[in-house]
Order: sequence, then structure tokens, then C-alpha cells
Amino acid sequence: MEVQIQRLESTVQALDGEVPLSAQTMDKIVRAVLQAVNDQEAHRQRVYREQRITSGVSYELEERD
Repeated sequence: MEVQIQRLESTVQALDGEVPLSAQTMDKIVRAVLQAVNDQEAHRQRVYREQRITSGVSYELEERD
């Protein structure tokens, strides 16, 4: 099967790897990253506190036996 293209137009935009971001976009990215880090740290602390409570209860139960 033969295809003939009479005219082809295309726009190509080349970047050097540095994507220009507006101040608003950069602010949104920074806020999202900080929120994710804060959420992760809060989760880590909750897990730590729950593990301490569980360990403490286990220890107290063992002492009573």
C-alpha cells in the first residue's frame, strides 16, 4: 500500500531539560511535597506511639502473671 503525503506541517518545541515553572506552580509543588513529608512523619509518630502502648500493655500483663 502506498501513501502519498502532499504537505506536512508540524511544530516542534525543544527544551534544554530545564522546564520553566511559574512561581505559582513551584509554590504548589513545594506545598504538596511538604504536606506529604508532614503526613508521613505524623504517620510514623502514630505508629511509634501505638507500638509503645502495645508494648507497655504487654509488659504490664506479663508482670501480673
